[in-house]
Amino acid sequence: MLALYIFWNPTETNIFPKCPVYGVTGIYCPGCGSQRAAHQILNGNIIEGIRHNYLIGLLGLVLSYQAFMFIMNNVLQKGIVNLLHKSKVTLGILIIVILFWILRNINLFPFTELAP
Repeated sequence: MLALYIFWNPTETNIFPKCPVYGVTGIYCPGCGSQRAAHQILNGNIIEGIRHNYLIGLLGLVLSYQAFMFIMNNVLQKGIVNLLHKSKVTLGILIIVILFWILRNINLFPFTELAP
């Protein structure tokens, strides 16, 4: 799947699905721009990729933390508590995603920078 995003730009081909939320409502969802972001990041354009969807940075942080916790607990047998399994952390991430969703749809600078 990653190879598709490396070799084909989602803005130049129709093989990738379009966002149904944006298609029906005209409102950017939290995931809008993720395909373009993945393409840019996989091709080494990190900053441009992040600008397509800033939540991709949060995703990278969460995935890195999960990988670290997997190594610590399953490979090194450390038994460290995973903070992402705490309800307050999950609620905090949910609040960030909802705020991002609202703010990226405000058609006023600087919020327009959050739009894909």
